[in-house]
Amino acid sequence: MPAKEEFEGGCHCGAVRFRVRTARLEALDCNCSMCTCKGFLHLIVPPEDFELLRGAESLATYEFNTRVAKHRFCRTCGIHPFYTPRSHPDQIDVNVRCLDDGALGRFTIAPFDGRNWEASAASIRAPVRR
Repeated sequence: MPAKEEFEGGCHCGAVRFRVRTARLEALDCNCSMCTCKGFLHLIVPPEDFELLRGAESLATYEFNTRVAKHRFCRTCGIHPFYTPRSHPDQIDVNVRCLDDGALGRFTIAPFDGRNWEASAASIRAPVRR
């Protein structure tokens, strides 16, 4: 298995900062109504590969439909840097667009049919834990 790479990122105003580790440089581009509006590119990682560096007090949470997903966003700038996904509620889903230093360009982007979530959710690969 390839070694995990470490990235840092955060919201637009800098109130929220995080660190994430991943061996898989692939993000999902979901076409559901929420992700399309937010422009979210998904990188799902186990919680041990995610560290909130600062800004817990700056985060608000939005829930809808099943209320399993916890869509977190910065109260100041409104950016959604990460959340708890419905597909993997025990994981963290990082918005690759919020990673620093051009990290997005290192990722392969794969489409995901979130408009047909029930039929497509099983295709999302679970993160590998170590």
